[in-house]
Amino acid sequence: MKKRTLLMRALALAAATATLAGTAHAQDFPPKKPVTLVVGFAAGGAADAAARLIAKKLGENIGQSVVVDNKGGAGGNIAHQFVANAPADGSVLLLGSVGPLTIAPHLMKVAYDPFKDLAAVSGGVNFPNVLVVHKGAGVKTLAEFVQLSKKKPGSVDFASTGAGSASHLAGELFNQRAGIDMTHVPYKGGAPALQDLLGERVTSYFAAPPTALPHVETGKLIPLATTGLTRPAYLPNIPTVAESGFPGFEALNWYAFVAPGKTPVALLERWNQEIVKVLNDAGVKEALNKHGLTPQPTTRAELTAFMKKESTQWATIIKERKLTAD
Repeated sequence: MKKRTLLMRALALAAATATLAGTAHAQDFPPKKPVTLVVGFAAGGAADAAARLIAKKLGENIGQSVVVDNKGGAGGNIAHQFVANAPADGSVLLLGSVGPLTIAPHLMKVAYDPFKDLAAVSGGVNFPNVLVVHKGAGVKTLAEFVQLSKKKPGSVDFASTGAGSASHLAGELFNQRAGIDMTHVPYKGGAPALQDLLGERVTSYFAAPPTALPHVETGKLIPLATTGLTRPAYLPNIPTVAESGFPGFEALNWYAFVAPGKTPVALLERWNQEIVKVLNDAGVKEALNKHGLTPQPTTRAELTAFMKKESTQWATIIKERKLTAD
């Protein structure tokens, strides 16, 4: 009996020691190998610009290399699936986006669960879309655009960067709220969508501001409204959809930091601290603002709640509008 008691104590001590060792290992920071920040889009876009600005400052702060890895394809889903299966040792982060995190799972079959296979770290950046029309559309306000859509049902269309993209769902949300039925015209990216809008082959486009504004300034495109709840500082003269007769309307593009789902909580919390510190840095904020990006630092719990809210909203729209990935 005594030998059995001693054995049980020895096993308990060994288990406790292993747990402490595992905890200590989980709290190793920064990781002993270079950190990879995965982005689901090609170089040159808003996500890439944000990732590189933030990665540079992160690397300086933690004294470790933070390398941006662009894994474009499938609207960002490839990158999200890659990170869901990546080592959960704190060396891999993802600048996730609204589509793969809160839209795609309701629209198509994806090989990851955003709330199980990925772990929230912190909010990143956001920016509204701006609804623009070509000058031949003959409208200059959102109210006139809605009147045109109701007068000629099905004849007004809107471009997007692809089925399930933020620009697609912004248009579908507006269809629902305005009681209209614009026809969705998906493209394989912002460039071809903008090209057809400028060529007056499509009526409208919920575009990223940096893409559309140069053509607004030349008078080739007419801005009707932005899709955030408030006017961004760099677009003070363009009203929001919310203030133009549709209170509460919000359809933001946003990027947030997530990690492989099994990453230890201690590492997730530490990464949260470091990312929030960078997003609150005056120099970083100024640089992001120049790209039309608004920093959105959050706690891990706040990001999870925000993602669930977005997921619920888009699931409802997808069901009500009977949307598919085709």
